[in-house]
Amino acid sequence: QVQLVESGGRLVQAGGSLKLSCEISRGTLSTFRMGWFRQAPGKDREFVAAASQNGINTDYSDSVKGRFTISVDFAKNTVYLQMDNLKPEETAVYYCAADSNNRGGLFYRAKNSYEYDYWGQGTQVTVSS
Repeated sequence: QVQLVESGGRLVQAGGSLKLSCEISRGTLSTFRMGWFRQAPGKDREFVAAASQNGINTDYSDSVKGRFTISVDFAKNTVYLQMDNLKPEETAVYYCAADSNNRGGLFYRAKNSYEYDYWGQGTQVTVSS
């Protein structure tokens, strides 16, 4: 069974930066499309960023575009989320997800949670004002 393990979440001040990591075990990163989602208390899980299977094509939610960057390291079987200029309203549990389906081709980015097969346990990001 594929496992995803996130790390890097912590308390940070507004305007600060964090880099989250998601390491894949029992699977190969190059066979997945990857995504990051977040869920704040009392709210639905929302899409943050996605990368295509080749790791080159990316998509972001409008709220994070220009501040967050998703990247992949195939050698380390790890996907990252660099978050800059963080805001207090971005306090949430951040989840990494992997999509193993072949829909859409090599450049497809999955932006809906139902498209993903595997999920990590989440890492808490708290942004103080």
